[in-house]
Amino acid sequence: MAKKLPAAYAHPYAFDPRFKKSVAYFSMEFAIDQALKTYSGGLGFLAGSHMKSAHDLHQNLIGIGMLWKHGYYDQMRAEDNSMVPQFREKMYSFLKDTGIRFQIMISDKPVWVASYFLNPKLFGTVPMFFLTTDTDGNDAWARSISYHLYDAAPAVKVMQCMVLGIGGAKFLDELGYEPEIYHLNEAHAVSSVFHLYKKLGKAASVKKRIVFTTHTPEEAGNEKHDINFLNELSFFSGVPLPVVRKVTGIMDTVFNHSLAALRLSHQSNAVSKLHGDVSRKMWGWANDIAPITHVTNSQHKASWADKELEQARIAGDLNGIEKRKKELKSQLFKTVADQVGKLFDPNILTVVWARRFAGYKRPELLTRDRERFDRLMHNKDFPIQFIWAGKPYPKDEGAIYTFNQLFYFSHLYPNMAVLTGYELALSKQLKEGSDIWLNTPIVTREASGTSGMTAAMNASLNFSTYDGWVCEFSRHGENSFIVPVASEENRDGEDISNMLDVLENEILPLYYERKNDWYETVLRSMTEVGGFFNSDRMVTEYYEKVYK
Repeated sequence: MAKKLPAAYAHPYAFDPRFKKSVAYFSMEFAIDQALKTYSGGLGFLAGSHMKSAHDLHQNLIGIGMLWKHGYYDQMRAEDNSMVPQFREKMYSFLKDTGIRFQIMISDKPVWVASYFLNPKLFGTVPMFFLTTDTDGNDAWARSISYHLYDAAPAVKVMQCMVLGIGGAKFLDELGYEPEIYHLNEAHAVSSVFHLYKKLGKAASVKKRIVFTTHTPEEAGNEKHDINFLNELSFFSGVPLPVVRKVTGIMDTVFNHSLAALRLSHQSNAVSKLHGDVSRKMWGWANDIAPITHVTNSQHKASWADKELEQARIAGDLNGIEKRKKELKSQLFKTVADQVGKLFDPNILTVVWARRFAGYKRPELLTRDRERFDRLMHNKDFPIQFIWAGKPYPKDEGAIYTFNQLFYFSHLYPNMAVLTGYELALSKQLKEGSDIWLNTPIVTREASGTSGMTAAMNASLNFSTYDGWVCEFSRHGENSFIVPVASEENRDGEDISNMLDVLENEILPLYYERKNDWYETVLRSMTEVGGFFNSDRMVTEYYEKVYK
């Protein structure tokens, strides 16, 4: 097999000698640009930044993903303005049909897979390829496999993973390209290892090529299925079950996708220092797994940081930061006015909570103490504005209920807004327009989180529980605000009380009474986040610590 990509898909640069090893990066989602809706949230944002920094540093890496016909979903509003998911067909004239079509077996039936190419010149990425079953020759059931990112039907979601894993590995064969490393970003593409096993014949040969990144900080969160159910779906590429058990070490009927990935890779990594500690402890019982290091997630600064804010940061111009920040807040507040009919003031401290809506992230945490929250919202001396945004999983009724309850609750306050349409463009606008970036996960449940990094790049201060990446960044009162880890017995109650204490007694007085100190803190945060938490550092570490 050729080690070079065909000329039509080649990298637009000579490789940096440090990064010459060839890598194919498999991810279920990529957030590259607002125009390309192949992502749901943080995993996609992270993968998109990886593709851009790999391009900027001239790395020999390509991306393999899925082309979702309906994307994740469009976050719309019903007649009463509650949230409803809408599924619309997405069209991308800028993706090039490679003409490479091939078949994989799903449930012992042949399914056609088509492939599309994203030119690196369009969005500043490495060469990227997107796979779809929505192509001629497939029945309706086969076409629908690539309709919805993270389909709610268990069998369909497994089929999606097979298209990414088996299909992605087979696509590289069809391309005549054999990378030295297959990088699985989460365990979605773990079916690729069985295609490689059939091809190479030895588990040791597979391990030599596979590396695995885990984003899941608790064992229960890892994908598991009945091994016979997977076998009926052709998940193992025709490798007999006794051989599957032998190479994965899984002897019972429960197939743990992450465990299989750990046992069939030569190196794995967690996505923050804390997550690395949690993962090594979590998998301590498992034998014959790859060593677990950590590479802290980061984001592509050149894509996220406002250029005028960055110029003011470099110049140490506090007045320039303040002036530009108010301009950006005014732009965000036009979106607020358009969506919910409320007029926000750029001179007022603005707190934003915006990320995927999930129970452990506790989006509504501060509103649970209604009396204190009400007092905070009516404080005339230290006024405040709150904005919430984020997408619940479209079938997660509990998360959608939480979103809608927050929206209904916001009717009580002209200084509280709940926005829809949380995608790349709105995410950037919220980070540019916030003064405080609020983060409320249950401690140890957030593997890394990255939204606060790009907020800090845009002169917003992080305010968080002590979890994920902030443990490596934050110094309370110096570059961010962090609350102590709460006790198990009264976790939510302590977090609510501590966060409202910090907000009322530290953050608001600093913003209104010591303006220069506020912007000194902002400048320190911007400067300290921009180096280590830029994805250029992250993709370098992958070559140094994981692809070795």
